[in-house]
Amino acid sequence: MEEFALDSEKVYLSTDYLSLETPDGLKTLMLGEWLNTDPVRIHRMIIRDKTLKVDQYEVFLPLVSKLRRFDPDYYKRIMGLKLMIDFPGYSSAIEAKIPYDTDPIGFYKWWRKGKHEDKIYLSPGNTVRLLQKVYNMEPKVMLRRDIDFLNS
Repeated sequence: MEEFALDSEKVYLSTDYLSLETPDGLKTLMLGEWLNTDPVRIHRMIIRDKTLKVDQYEVFLPLVSKLRRFDPDYYKRIMGLKLMIDFPGYSSAIEAKIPYDTDPIGFYKWWRKGKHEDKIYLSPGNTVRLLQKVYNMEPKVMLRRDIDFLNS
């Protein structure tokens, strides 16, 4: 089969062919097929490596949807505070950033004390900022391990 090398200037559509190295050797698939076979790799090529440019609507949005099902932990890490969560007091799912910013104590209680740590990924920086906000506002609600972490 013909080789389709990555063209960093091209904006790829789902029907464009792309050849990538795999453990089984060079493999050529349409980009839409790569989204099904290796969505994490394609996402990293777009976001981290910035070597692959894709159409936002035809490729990127379906890719994010596939990541949610293919690798939920990776999806949580990339979404961070943009992840939609069910938070007390809201009738439908909201972006985690909203209670994180507006109600740090309530968010802390939901996240840490409510045992929802597996539902969202907080980067180390966001974790420290949250713990500092809660500690400055109402340290009595914090778990001992979080107070110890801040004091270390």
